[in-house]
Amino acid sequence: MWEILEIVTTVGFWAATLRIVSPLIFGTLGELICERAGVLNLGIEGIMTIGAMAGWMWVYQGGDLWTGVLFAALVGAIFGALHALFTVTFGLSQHVTGIGVTLLATALSSYLFRMLLPLATTPPKIEPFQIYKVPLLSEIPFLGPVLFSQTPLTYLALLLVPTVWYLLYRTPIGLAVRMAGENPVAVEAQGIDVLAVRFGAVVFGSALMAIGGAFLTMSAFDAFYFGMINGRGWICVALVIFASWRPGKALIGALLFAGLDALQVRAQQAAGAFIPYQVFLALPYLLSIAAMVVMSRRAAYPKALLVPFRRGDRI
Repeated sequence: MWEILEIVTTVGFWAATLRIVSPLIFGTLGELICERAGVLNLGIEGIMTIGAMAGWMWVYQGGDLWTGVLFAALVGAIFGALHALFTVTFGLSQHVTGIGVTLLATALSSYLFRMLLPLATTPPKIEPFQIYKVPLLSEIPFLGPVLFSQTPLTYLALLLVPTVWYLLYRTPIGLAVRMAGENPVAVEAQGIDVLAVRFGAVVFGSALMAIGGAFLTMSAFDAFYFGMINGRGWICVALVIFASWRPGKALIGALLFAGLDALQVRAQQAAGAFIPYQVFLALPYLLSIAAMVVMSRRAAYPKALLVPFRRGDRI
């Protein structure tokens, strides 16, 4: 017990938690925007995978890091448009389409990687984003090394939470997105194109998911390898439910999972060979599932989530 307490009071633990939470923030907010508009996007795992590959490949081929992030977002938006075409425009099953997008994006990532780098036996490396210490703020005891000594994409992820909250709750377009997921008939009655709102929300949300994947290859690591997303997309879907579709609570849930993930790595080292390492690997997922079950019982989900909309429909 004392060893765990000692771990969670160190600068390294909290700095690692912020690094781990960053891709989850991008993915969770992207999924939240999609679902707020009434569209479940189960393509997130594949979109994060191809975003990771696309951003890394752009830099490996000679592009700079920030245009690599934009390229990853563009690729994610394209797959989001594909998902929206079938689910929003054609009104097909959001579950089936999402799984199809995940399979397509994952397989395409593997194919393109092997086609562009047929002779690669080990994952080639790039020069990733480096830690940027914010002047003066990074010198604050404890808080400085944790919060103000991160890579630029971590800062972007943290700033994205209040930005998405403001867009959803303080702007007309945010109101349209939320109502498209709650009462699309009322949105249409105001002369707003519900299909366009949903389509745009899915495209934008998918772009954020892809940036979450790109974080792993361009900020956390310096290479792309298959399986690196490792279920993070599905965790993001669970975090949206945990958060009751609210950005602030989504950040709390993501921090909870990231903290448990950072803890299990250090707990393995502290426990040595006394406890099987698989127990620690499963711990973040088990506790996250338990938390999601408790929170989801009181969750107020968007009423039109998973419900296709066709112009002229009436309730």
